[in-house]
Amino acid sequence: MRSIIRISLFSVIALAACRPEPKPDDNGDGGGGHVTTAYTLQIPANFPPMTIPSDNPMTVEGVKLGRFLFYEERLSGNNTQSCASCHAQTFAFSDNGNRFSTGIDGLQGDRNSMVLQNLGWESRFFWDGRAMTLEEQILQPVENPIEMHETWPNAVAKLQADPAYRELFHDAFGTSSIDKYKAAKAIAQFLRTLISGNSRFDQFQRGEIFPTLLEQGGILLTQQEGGDPANGLGGQWGADCFHCHPHGGARFTDGLLRNNGLDSLFTDLGLGGITGLPQDMGLFKTPSLRNVAVSAPYMHDGRFNTLEEVIEHYNSGGHPSPTISPFMKYTVGGLQLTQEKKDQLIAFLNMLTDPEFLNNPEFGDPGPP
Repeated sequence: MRSIIRISLFSVIALAACRPEPKPDDNGDGGGGHVTTAYTLQIPANFPPMTIPSDNPMTVEGVKLGRFLFYEERLSGNNTQSCASCHAQTFAFSDNGNRFSTGIDGLQGDRNSMVLQNLGWESRFFWDGRAMTLEEQILQPVENPIEMHETWPNAVAKLQADPAYRELFHDAFGTSSIDKYKAAKAIAQFLRTLISGNSRFDQFQRGEIFPTLLEQGGILLTQQEGGDPANGLGGQWGADCFHCHPHGGARFTDGLLRNNGLDSLFTDLGLGGITGLPQDMGLFKTPSLRNVAVSAPYMHDGRFNTLEEVIEHYNSGGHPSPTISPFMKYTVGGLQLTQEKKDQLIAFLNMLTDPEFLNNPEFGDPGPP
């Protein structure tokens, strides 16, 4: 369980009953008297409660198992890659600054590895939003031929052959019989503990620190409309960030899928590649700004290496297309941000780095089970 840094800063929310719940035994009849220990998440005071699926309650035993599985290389076809291979804690659980991740066969995908943080507040997963639950998302990379390139039956057989995993699954689920759904549930429990909520901006929201003048300027810019006020479109010479990256709560994203003007013609259809609908072409999930300074490169295809490049993309107004977000209002003329304002935005984005999250030993590799 994640260590308490400053208990006065957190609303401690128990997400399961204090009394351990009976779990089915190996015979599946529920009569074995198996019990688990409720896991108590520590939710930062400036965050809303986290909704936990009723069919996957948080337990100490489940989180422990999920942590081992997240770092387990036997889930890959040649036993060399784990989930953590493309999601390193130092980089907010993204892929070590790589534009595209490389799978076990030396093949690269065509999308950037997303950060893993505050996932318990998300409702869609992957850049194209194709998975609606964290448990569903976890099942896919193992069998993806470009990524871990393994079948779940083979992966389960490797785990089942290890007495340590049989014991861990029994502790978590009351049965030593392993399957992919239990594995996904355990990993999901661990991922829900990856809460980032102690950046300088969080501390400012909780009244613990006061921002520098540069940071104050950046905070204000992100909450102001872009454009020239004289044009009559509500412009405030701001950076127009708040529409898609609201400040309140855990995420720093609205979680929706949008076309942010990267291209006029799409080589990657995003959500449109899943639905086939014209209105979905070029739409990708809005990523969180949390820990953005350590999780380069940026955008679904990692095309921007620096925050300065990202800011310049929005400052330019982006590229028009039929599905571009209505919030990209200045494809002609751009936002016309001064260098001073760009520097203020960089200062604000650096406020969102959470060293505690990036270095929490409870999130690291636990070693072999």
